[in-house]
Amino acid sequence: MLRLAISSLLKRLPAQKALAHCDGPCGVYDPASARISAEAVLSMTKKLLALTPPEGKDSSEWATYNNTFSRFVAVKEEQAQETKKELLILWTDYFKPEHLASFPDLHDTFWKAAKLCSACKVNIDQSKTEELMAAVEKVHHMFWKSKGRSDSWTTAS
Repeated sequence: MLRLAISSLLKRLPAQKALAHCDGPCGVYDPASARISAEAVLSMTKKLLALTPPEGKDSSEWATYNNTFSRFVAVKEEQAQETKKELLILWTDYFKPEHLASFPDLHDTFWKAAKLCSACKVNIDQSKTEELMAAVEKVHHMFWKSKGRSDSWTTAS
């Protein structure tokens, strides 16, 4: 009975207007998380390229090699997907139509960066990971310029 009365009362009250430009109104965005993930993709790609398969037929050596190779690939793919997720959040939640005046290539930049994330998942290609890092750096500069700042691009590795 009380629940019905409260529900009826709440339906009659005017709803408050909520303003948010994304799914969560926190307003906290930073391309650093995309950079960190992209750096992990680059690191794992370098490790995969440097990994040398055993020369013999020792099953223990091959098991260790296969385990290491599989782990590097899993991390590379996970981090490429994380990079894509972080880029898409910036693209779809932070950047608004008015940013297109300052960045006419905004959509193309993000689209190509997302495609590079996919290319890094399906290949072991250091040049693609370096292209991804360059794309994330471009996003970094666009983001901070849109905020009227010029934060330097710094990598962890």
